Amino acid sequence: MSIEEKKKLEQQLWNIADTLRGKMDADEFRDYILGFIFYKYLSEKMEDYANEILAEDGLTYFQITGKVDEADYIEAIREEAIEKLGYFLRPEELFAEVAKRGANSFILEDLTSILRSVEQTTMGHESEDDFVHLFEDLDLTSTKLGKTVDVRNKLIVQVLNHLNNINFELKNHDQDVLGDAYEYLIGQFAAGAGKKAGEFYTPQQVSKILAKLVTVGKDKLKSVYDPTCGSGSLLLRVAKEVNEVSNFYGQELNRTTYNLARMNMIMHDVHYRKFDIKQDDTLEHPQHLDKRFEAIVANPPFSAKWSANDLFLSDDRYSQYGKLAPSSKADFAFLQHMIHHLDENGIMAIVLPHGVLFRGAAEGHIRKYLIEDRNYIDAVIGLPANLFFGVGIPVCVLVIKKCREDSDRVLFIDASNDFIKAGNKNALTDEHVQKIVNTYQNREVIEKYSHLAAMAEIEENDYNLNIPRYVDTFEEEEPIDLAAVSAELQALEGEMATTDATIAKFCDELGIAKPF
Repeated sequence: MSIEEKKKLEQQLWNIADTLRGKMDADEFRDYILGFIFYKYLSEKMEDYANEILAEDGLTYFQITGKVDEADYIEAIREEAIEKLGYFLRPEELFAEVAKRGANSFILEDLTSILRSVEQTTMGHESEDDFVHLFEDLDLTSTKLGKTVDVRNKLIVQVLNHLNNINFELKNHDQDVLGDAYEYLIGQFAAGAGKKAGEFYTPQQVSKILAKLVTVGKDKLKSVYDPTCGSGSLLLRVAKEVNEVSNFYGQELNRTTYNLARMNMIMHDVHYRKFDIKQDDTLEHPQHLDKRFEAIVANPPFSAKWSANDLFLSDDRYSQYGKLAPSSKADFAFLQHMIHHLDENGIMAIVLPHGVLFRGAAEGHIRKYLIEDRNYIDAVIGLPANLFFGVGIPVCVLVIKKCREDSDRVLFIDASNDFIKAGNKNALTDEHVQKIVNTYQNREVIEKYSHLAAMAEIEENDYNLNIPRYVDTFEEEEPIDLAAVSAELQALEGEMATTDATIAKFCDELGIAKPF
């Protein structure tokens, strides 16, 4: 698919969102639009797979309806579909059929039943955790869709018909085309969601930085993990930087966003056996404690609150540090959690507010331990302000390795001045991103941009990692020629005296008082 065709698909899908825009908040109609697109994707995937199975019999999926042996066909296809795809839909339950019925009949109850049926077909199977309650945010009884059932039915039929006119052509497109269009929609919704966007979306270029950093020198990964995975965009971005990721792991607190992450994985053709996304509080109730990961990426909520309960002092994630992150700022708690999950040969990159670089008390104690005792911090990268939705502050990226090649020095990069304006936000270009990654990969020292700090230098700064202490971005002003300035002032004095004399002459001729 060409770039033009891809953009056309993205625009078509976004235009369909206009059907619901204005009727409800962006984060609400997002759930309906993305949910229906996902249902259409599952339907087309199901139909294509069933047609492959039936090809040797010279039949299509719809042609088995009404046959004497229809039940046998359905059962055989169901078993294979649940094994291969993880779910099952009957011919009459496919998106196109429901949209067609909507032209002449009431379909809301039927549609609700079908969406629940998708989940039910996975019960007791390996894919159950990946599909359970996946459509729970598509409440077709909500009055936000219309005051009466007839109005709601008309609106939903309208949305389905618009979507039905778009052929996803799953067999003819690269597997990421539709997934990327889905990702585009998530980004568009994030742009309109303001502060709430930070709960589920990391700006694409920031995601790209993290993904490229954790894949330097690698073409495949055994595992990648995001403890605050939002819509899953960071995990999927990592997959774009390598040939293969064997397994994806993530955890997300918000239930709706957790559903969105699972849909996003499936829309990117990640097999249900290859991802494990859990829903719960990562710090209070971690779901993957027994696992270690080769790559970890995260954009946790900045300075979030957490319990900081003393019981965590005996938790393996925190016990070795001797102190807990303050309850008012969980930044270091997320960092420590991720370090616990990092494999010995792994690498992680996390976005954090600048305060983690210099704040004292417990945070200062933890930071010193990470540098002096563990020597895990490989790089500190400063990014521009106003990159994130709903957050205007500048942020930094910490790159962590347990086995560092350049173990005597920490790389500091100040990329805070490299950005372009994009509306009321700042944005990074591909060139900005690549400059950061190249500087990190080559551990390059660039004047006023990067610096390799020896451990002794960091110790002299009392383990304060504030970037200006290490990267001098001060621009000297051009020297001023005082003699030339003095001569210029003298010349001006002469010109003023001549002008005053001329004005005085005119005043005398006119017989009026001089203004000086």
